[in-house]
Amino acid sequence: MKDTLKPGLAHQFEFKVPQSKTVPHLFPEASEFQAMPAVLATGFMVGLMEWTCLQLLAPHLDDGEGSLGVHVNISHQAATPPGLTVTVNAECTDVRGPRASFHVRAHDGVDLIGEGDHERFIVKWNRFNARVDEKRAMAAG
Repeated sequence: MKDTLKPGLAHQFEFKVPQSKTVPHLFPEASEFQAMPAVLATGFMVGLMEWTCLQLLAPHLDDGEGSLGVHVNISHQAATPPGLTVTVNAECTDVRGPRASFHVRAHDGVDLIGEGDHERFIVKWNRFNARVDEKRAMAAG
């Protein structure tokens, strides 16, 4: 990771919510989700927040590096129907070694729909993928 990643850096991302990002599409095999309203699913909102943090991080990573979400503390405060555009703001609040912390807020043009904190851990993909391969092999026995 480059030393350019610092607290105070911010990034904004906009995403128009399609029908495919509503609650019934979160786990289509779950009848419980199928019975719920077609509004932006909390899981997809958190994904938008992570995506915004990924974009913020991108210019500060070295070749072969990426990041993994390791903690989310997010509230989902208002429903967003498809067709509205969600604007997510992310601000880096702390960098400690390979761990970066962010404050995130999402607004749908009408309401603040979510807010909270998110942490990502910077990894070298080759090392991470090797550990995943080891785990897969152990599980296969």
